[in-house]
Amino acid sequence: MSGITYKDAGVDIAAGARAVALMKRAVEETHGPAVLGGIGSFGGLFDVSNLKGMASPTLVASTDGVGTKTRIASALGRYDTVGQDIVNHCINDILVQGARPLFFMDYVAASKLDPEMVAAVVTGAALACKAAGVALLGGETAEMPGVYAPGEFDLVGTIVGVVDRASIIDGAQIEPGDVVIGLASAGLHTNGFSLARRVFEGADLTATPDGLGRPLGEALLAPHRSYLPEVGALLDAGIPVRGLAHITGGGLIDNPPRILPPAVAMTLDRDAWTVPPLFRLIQERGGVSDMEMAHAFNQGLGMLIVLPDAAVEPAMALLTAPEAGFAEARVVGRVTPRGEGPAVVL
Repeated sequence: MSGITYKDAGVDIAAGARAVALMKRAVEETHGPAVLGGIGSFGGLFDVSNLKGMASPTLVASTDGVGTKTRIASALGRYDTVGQDIVNHCINDILVQGARPLFFMDYVAASKLDPEMVAAVVTGAALACKAAGVALLGGETAEMPGVYAPGEFDLVGTIVGVVDRASIIDGAQIEPGDVVIGLASAGLHTNGFSLARRVFEGADLTATPDGLGRPLGEALLAPHRSYLPEVGALLDAGIPVRGLAHITGGGLIDNPPRILPPAVAMTLDRDAWTVPPLFRLIQERGGVSDMEMAHAFNQGLGMLIVLPDAAVEPAMALLTAPEAGFAEARVVGRVTPRGEGPAVVL
């Protein structure tokens, strides 16, 4: 009589091996000469000898997840966009300090591994890595019955980048009179989905609501935008970027203060940009207040760039050049002295 097996307990080792086989080619396409070894090692190896040209190379690391956006992906059976989401989110998180990404690692966990699902997630991540010139160095797939609910999965990513210490962007030089440029988001990106799911509970994700222009599920799954091309172009051109705020969890209320010195505030002009239809739909259907919307969502602005007034004209000329294909850029606010009021004024 045979005894109980690991598969009987809910963990299918063969499924994990199949997932690796399905994603292997996409992952290897992100590897350049700096990647030593391939998929399957206990740890990823990355040669950093090219950093010798920096006076004081400083590593910048970040870990994040895509939150409950995974539930929209599961409901629609579409998993490639969340793979792009996690890479681009992590790129932006280190970009705000002036860092360029070196390598990325992912973690996918579920109650039961579906090799095709995992491969779609990781292939999406590899696509975003390749676009950004980032090595997908490795990762982990975990089958955890009893921890995750059936049909649900979690997605987390870790990124490591580098910046020369003298070039770190920390917001310390921000002062009254500085100008704020906003770069357009592609949608909700990776935050606010618990509220959005509550508002759209029971809605047909394949239907196209009036004014949205595309199916609701497609709009909700729009990938998080990477701002590496735009910010990289500004830095390469010598534009004096004084501060960058990635608009993620906490929206336009909590993220800008993370880069502002204590004595200043940021005033954003609500009329300076058009709030995309998806956000307006959420607000109307849920009866959500203006302040709650700004606190939960990016409201159409995925990255804020703080510059001295004299740098705005050359920065906007670069960002709006038709041939560049960058995200839409608009002047959306100014830095002001801070009194007793909030750090962000809308």
